[in-house]
Amino acid sequence: MKRNILKSKIQRAVVTETHIDYDGSLTVDERLLHAADMLPFEQVHVYNVTNGERFVTYIIKGEKDSGVIGVNGAAVHKASVGDLLIIATYTLMEDEEISYFCPKIVLVDEKNRLHGK
Repeated sequence: MKRNILKSKIQRAVVTETHIDYDGSLTVDERLLHAADMLPFEQVHVYNVTNGERFVTYIIKGEKDSGVIGVNGAAVHKASVGDLLIIATYTLMEDEEISYFCPKIVLVDEKNRLHGK
Protein backbone atom coordinates (compact mmCIF):
# COMPACT_ATOMS: atom_id res chain seq x y z
CA MET A 1 0.00 0.00 0.00
CA LYS A 2 1.18 3.53 -0.73
CA ARG A 3 0.71 6.34 1.75
CA ASN A 4 1.00 10.10 1.24
CA ILE A 5 3.89 11.17 3.52
CA LEU A 6 5.39 14.58 4.30
CA LYS A 7 8.45 15.00 2.02
CA SER A 8 9.61 18.45 3.10
CA LYS A 9 8.50 21.70 4.66
CA ILE A 10 9.62 25.25 5.20
CA GLN A 11 8.53 26.23 8.71
CA ARG A 12 7.25 29.75 9.58
CA ALA A 13 8.22 31.54 6.36
CA VAL A 14 7.14 35.19 6.29
CA VAL A 15 5.05 36.45 3.34
CA THR A 16 7.04 39.28 1.75
CA GLU A 17 4.78 40.14 -1.19
CA THR A 18 1.41 39.49 -2.76
CA HIS A 19 0.29 39.84 -6.39
CA ILE A 20 -3.44 39.47 -7.05
CA ASP A 21 -3.10 39.92 -10.82
CA TYR A 22 -1.09 36.74 -11.32
CA ASP A 23 -2.55 33.43 -12.48
CA GLY A 24 -1.55 31.71 -9.25
CA SER A 25 1.39 30.20 -7.43
CA LEU A 26 3.79 30.71 -4.55
CA THR A 27 7.14 32.38 -5.21
CA VAL A 28 9.91 30.97 -2.98
CA ASP A 29 13.56 32.02 -2.64
CA GLU A 30 15.72 29.59 -4.65
CA ARG A 31 18.02 28.88 -1.67
CA LEU A 32 15.01 27.76 0.41
CA LEU A 33 13.77 25.56 -2.42
CA HIS A 34 17.13 23.82 -2.61
CA ALA A 35 17.35 23.38 1.18
CA ALA A 36 13.84 21.89 1.28
CA ASP A 37 14.27 19.68 -1.81
CA MET A 38 11.41 21.49 -3.58
CA LEU A 39 11.20 22.20 -7.31
CA PRO A 40 9.56 24.87 -9.46
CA PHE A 41 6.03 23.83 -10.47
CA GLU A 42 5.88 21.23 -7.68
CA GLN A 43 2.58 21.16 -5.83
CA VAL A 44 2.69 22.64 -2.33
CA HIS A 45 0.26 22.80 0.55
CA VAL A 46 0.38 26.13 2.33
CA TYR A 47 -0.78 26.52 5.92
CA ASN A 48 -1.18 30.09 7.17
CA VAL A 49 -0.15 30.09 10.84
CA THR A 50 -1.35 33.68 11.26
CA ASN A 51 -4.97 33.30 10.16
CA GLY A 52 -5.60 29.54 9.83
CA GLU A 53 -6.21 29.58 6.06
CA ARG A 54 -4.97 26.68 3.92
CA PHE A 55 -4.49 26.36 0.16
CA VAL A 56 -2.79 24.23 -2.47
CA THR A 57 -0.79 25.75 -5.32
CA TYR A 58 2.54 25.31 -7.12
CA ILE A 59 6.01 26.81 -6.69
CA ILE A 60 7.71 29.49 -8.75
CA LYS A 61 11.45 29.93 -8.19
CA GLY A 62 12.29 33.29 -6.64
CA GLU A 63 15.61 35.10 -6.70
CA LYS A 64 18.32 33.32 -4.70
CA ASP A 65 19.01 34.87 -1.27
CA SER A 66 16.21 37.43 -1.74
CA GLY A 67 14.11 36.02 1.11
CA VAL A 68 11.07 36.25 -1.15
CA ILE A 69 7.89 34.40 -0.23
CA GLY A 70 5.24 35.69 -2.60
CA VAL A 71 1.61 34.73 -2.64
CA ASN A 72 0.06 35.17 -6.08
CA GLY A 73 -3.36 35.11 -7.73
CA ALA A 74 -6.49 34.01 -5.88
CA ALA A 75 -4.43 32.79 -2.90
CA VAL A 76 -3.82 36.45 -2.03
CA HIS A 77 -7.24 36.30 -0.35
CA LYS A 78 -5.78 33.75 2.08
CA ALA A 79 -2.52 35.49 3.07
CA SER A 80 -1.13 38.97 3.66
CA VAL A 81 2.37 40.42 3.81
CA GLY A 82 3.81 39.55 7.21
CA ASP A 83 1.79 36.35 7.70
CA LEU A 84 3.66 33.22 8.83
CA LEU A 85 3.34 30.17 6.55
CA ILE A 86 4.20 26.50 6.62
CA ILE A 87 4.96 25.34 3.07
CA ALA A 88 4.79 21.56 2.67
CA THR A 89 5.28 18.93 -0.03
CA TYR A 90 4.19 15.30 0.13
CA THR A 91 5.19 12.10 -1.65
CA LEU A 92 3.70 8.64 -2.08
CA MET A 93 5.68 5.89 -0.36
CA GLU A 94 5.38 2.19 0.15
CA ASP A 95 5.01 1.07 3.76
CA GLU A 96 8.51 -0.45 3.65
CA GLU A 97 10.08 2.92 2.76
CA ILE A 98 8.45 4.89 5.54
CA SER A 99 10.39 3.40 8.44
CA TYR A 100 13.72 4.82 7.23
CA PHE A 101 12.51 8.02 5.55
CA CYS A 102 13.03 11.40 7.21
CA PRO A 103 11.43 14.54 5.73
CA LYS A 104 13.49 17.69 5.20
CA ILE A 105 12.45 20.37 7.69
CA VAL A 106 13.77 23.85 6.90
CA LEU A 107 13.66 26.49 9.61
CA VAL A 108 13.91 30.16 8.66
CA ASP A 109 14.34 33.39 10.58
CA GLU A 110 12.15 36.51 10.33
CA LYS A 111 13.86 37.47 7.03
CA ASN A 112 13.37 34.00 5.49
CA ARG A 113 17.05 33.16 5.81
CA LEU A 114 18.02 29.62 6.72
CA HIS A 115 17.95 29.40 10.52
CA GLY A 116 21.44 29.70 11.95
CA LYS A 117 22.96 31.05 8.71
